[in-house]
Amino acid sequence: MSTALAPAPWALDAEACYLALKAHDARFDGQFFTAVSSTGIYCRPVCRVRTPKAENCHFYVLAAQAEAAGYRPCLRCRPEVAPGLSNNLAWSTQDASATLAQQATGLLDGLAQADAGMASPGSTGVAGMAGVAVRLGVSERHLRRIFEAHWGISPLQYLQTRRLLCAKQLLTDTQLPVSQVAHLSGFASLRRFNAAFVAHYRLQPRALRRAVATPSATHRAAFAARAVTGIVLKASYRPPYDVPAMLAFLQQRAMPGVEAVDMATHSYQRTLALQHHGRTLTGWVQARFLPGTHTVEFAISESLLPALPRLMADLRHLLDLDADPGAIASSLGARFAGLEGLRVPGTLDGLELAVRAVLGQQITVAAARTLATRLVQALGQPLSTSLTTPFAALTHLFPTAQALAGATGEALGALGIVRQRQAAIQALAQAVASGTMRLRAGADVAQTQAALLALPGIGPWTAHYIAMRALRWPDAFPAGDVALHSALGLRQHKAPAAEAERLSQAWRPWRSYAVVRAWHALSLPHNPLDSRTGD
Repeated sequence: MSTALAPAPWALDAEACYLALKAHDARFDGQFFTAVSSTGIYCRPVCRVRTPKAENCHFYVLAAQAEAAGYRPCLRCRPEVAPGLSNNLAWSTQDASATLAQQATGLLDGLAQADAGMASPGSTGVAGMAGVAVRLGVSERHLRRIFEAHWGISPLQYLQTRRLLCAKQLLTDTQLPVSQVAHLSGFASLRRFNAAFVAHYRLQPRALRRAVATPSATHRAAFAARAVTGIVLKASYRPPYDVPAMLAFLQQRAMPGVEAVDMATHSYQRTLALQHHGRTLTGWVQARFLPGTHTVEFAISESLLPALPRLMADLRHLLDLDADPGAIASSLGARFAGLEGLRVPGTLDGLELAVRAVLGQQITVAAARTLATRLVQALGQPLSTSLTTPFAALTHLFPTAQALAGATGEALGALGIVRQRQAAIQALAQAVASGTMRLRAGADVAQTQAALLALPGIGPWTAHYIAMRALRWPDAFPAGDVALHSALGLRQHKAPAAEAERLSQAWRPWRSYAVVRAWHALSLPHNPLDSRTGD
């Protein structure tokens, strides 16, 4: 069995990792993987198997590093469901090469999701690598050199591991045919998939499915008992996580017919329309937090299956499952102490989020929700008889970009939407429908914000809010937000926006989390932020 890779910029403190491993500390889940030389297996820190001897343990930041060293993923703790790495570095303390390598992993994750279900014979991801290099503003050769120097593996090795772990999860949690699993995971053919799976995991895909048949059947039976059908998958997160706060945020903004939150079952469900490689997929999803665990269970309608890898990534973004609370708390400081469990809610539909942000300009959350509900009833598509959901509250899809772009000012005005916001909604919809604007994680933040600000009726507050939730930018900061000023005790300041911007420099690159914590503080009996200096 191979030993640990040579020391590199990503080298871990083995003693600290071993202490976390012995404690099965969920806060370190996804931060590193433990490879055990005596078994040839690599695990998550939360794995409940007997703790191996320290001399047999080697530690890796990425699953792909462990696999490149010859280790196989544990069938018990399942590395494929671990929280992902946060790809946002503290820019002032990281060198340019480390930042580039870290950003590349995030873009490669997006490439793996985009490739899933669209693999063609002979595809290797090379063309996609060229696109990643262009996105980062470097040559492909330089990107490969930096990536290998920082992580100790090639970008293609990283992509291969991502695809194999995606396949492993689908084989474990679903009964999809192996050929479909291969296709969804981004492999060009079943033959190539089988060969890669055996080479890496020394197990045939069907043999893996037989090995986990009992827990998988139990899992499916438990889900069937709740009268919910569809594909069922799991994902993990690092504690702390304030589940009631996340669900309350979504519930306050939920549009009847499109979304519903059930606080009793810790669940959120909604309808969804996805543009996937030239066609529209419609369906529903449910996310349910499992009490007593650090796990979320996702149910996804089979109609959305072709976009499953991308959708799983979007669901993780929606609930901010990959956040690193420790790193964020360290940057935000004592002012936000006690609020570490709060996450930044994302979205499954960037255009929908942007439209709702426009509707929410200078009015209350409740008033914005009313306008959004009217918009759904007037322009949204009722669910057809061919698309049934297990949730009676879900009846409509949010209006498409084409429907919003084609809506007349008179029709929008009849819903109570003022003229300035009508123009903004139409311009947003036209930009998304034409493909000139992508409102999702992975889009270039600076370019997208500039494009948003060029549209009528969209100012800095709206652009930052969209960047925070749709683009998943952790450093968004709507400095002019009135609620933010109230939470920070700046309402009486001569220039509250400028003062908020000044204070926020100490919170970079996690200012989005500071904003969410500030908004939440206003709902508490005593605002913990107003009484602290923050300097």
